[in-house]
Amino acid sequence: MKTATLPPLRVEPGLREAAESVLQEGESLSGLMEKSLRDEVNRRRNQAEFIARGLAAREEAKRTGVYYTADEVHAELHAMLAAAEAKAAGKKRA
Repeated sequence: MKTATLPPLRVEPGLREAAESVLQEGESLSGLMEKSLRDEVNRRRNQAEFIARGLAAREEAKRTGVYYTADEVHAELHAMLAAAEAKAAGKKRA
């Protein structure tokens, strides 16, 4: 696959110094910038998908008339967490 280039990025010297100061062993500034760009693209895609699911859920609730209170949702989430913790604790003992 061919590669493409991005436009040069002009930043204040302090930002460049800060970025260079957090580079991990063997990591280049270009590598950090590429990873940061990939992470931001993924974050924005995930955010867009999250919003789309929320809007779809809202429309489904309007269509069916079935709504849940915050307390009901929290109770369900707590039950799911308790079940996951119990399962994890069981695996540790095994």
